[in-house]
Amino acid sequence: MSPQTKGAATKQRMVESMLGLVEVHGYSGTGLNTVLARSGAPKGSLYFHFPEGKEQLGELAVGLAAERFQTLISKALQGAESAGSTGEIVESVVEGLSQILEESDFTVGCPVSVVALEMGAESERLRTACALAYESWTLPVAEFLRGRGHGEAAARRTASSIVSLMEGAMIVARAARDIQPLRDAARTLRILLDLPVSAATDGSER
Repeated sequence: MSPQTKGAATKQRMVESMLGLVEVHGYSGTGLNTVLARSGAPKGSLYFHFPEGKEQLGELAVGLAAERFQTLISKALQGAESAGSTGEIVESVVEGLSQILEESDFTVGCPVSVVALEMGAESERLRTACALAYESWTLPVAEFLRGRGHGEAAARRTASSIVSLMEGAMIVARAARDIQPLRDAARTLRILLDLPVSAATDGSER
């Protein structure tokens, strides 16, 4: 392995370690020494790869989380033309989120919401990273809805509502240690999304 490739691998391990720790302990509860220990990276590599410190590492961890959740969304939307109702597709996303919570025994939630709640008022850099993450999830959903006949403004608003409802449901589910809030959210979305497009978007273009 070349030094450049080795360095990139070390940096990636540190970002993944940061993400895993934030999911469980939060941003404030994650120390850089713990990140180093978990990643197995040499101590001197921290400021070599992240000269701007913890916020830079946190920003990249949020970006990695955004990418992974976007992959989950994209997989659910793949083959949508042959899928059933729009509501059924949303339910498949919810099943994926429920599996994440149950497999971690509710110790792992959405790291983007964790960072946004903790640091949104303290770090503009991290707030922006979280906002970009939510936008990266909203855009493909809005595009999908437009493909199913929703107007541009209505698709955008509905997609934003879907992301917001899912994020809130994950937080409540984690607090309750029960996936029922996610199932309730999925049921509500299915009712909304399975309405005829004309009914679901009535007045939303104004």
